[in-house]
This record gives sequence, C-alpha cells and structure tokens, in this order.
Amino acid sequence: MPKKKTVNQEKLIKAVESGMSSTEIMAKFGLKTSAQLKSLYLDALTANGRVKAIAGRSSKADPAAGKSDMIKVNKRGSLVIPRDLVEEMGFKLGDDFSVRKTKSGLSLRKN
Repeated sequence: MPKKKTVNQEKLIKAVESGMSSTEIMAKFGLKTSAQLKSLYLDALTANGRVKAIAGRSSKADPAAGKSDMIKVNKRGSLVIPRDLVEEMGFKLGDDFSVRKTKSGLSLRKN
C-alpha cells in the first residue's frame, strides 16, 4: 500500500471552507482523486478536534464490568486478546511471548 500523502492540514481546511472548488484544491495540494481529497480533509478535521474520531468495535463484554477478559481463537488459529487488555498490560507491536501448557490451561509470558 502506498504511503499516504501529507499536506498542511490548516491550509487544506481553510481552502475547503473558503469555497474553493475541489478541482482547484486538488491542483493546489497535488492530489489526484477526490477520494484522496476527502480522506485528507476528514483526517485534518479529526486532527483539529472538529470531528470526533470513529471508535473501534465495541467489546461484547458486560458494560458493567468495563473490560473483557475473553480471548478468542480466530479462523487462522491465532489467539485474539482484547485491545483494552493489551493496552493495560503495556504490550507493544512485535513483543515476543512464551506459551506453555499447564495443568490449568495455558501460561503466557512476555520475553
């Protein structure tokens, strides 16, 4: 996937709000498609707090509990740990873990 084009977000917002046509804005910022313009404009509005970011999928856990401790096996056979638990534990992309079978189930240990 190609790297997303970066533009001056404030200038893009001002250009759109000034009533400039999409063709003129695309030429000014070197954009090729209106979809690219719309995407960058939405990103600019979100970054400046003018539009709320879209939240990810909500957990199916009991809302009263606040957190899900359920881990699922996906169709590829991978164990899926809920994001809130990953963030709470401080896990980062690329972290290595050891897994071993125990009498009570599985033990997962960060290396």
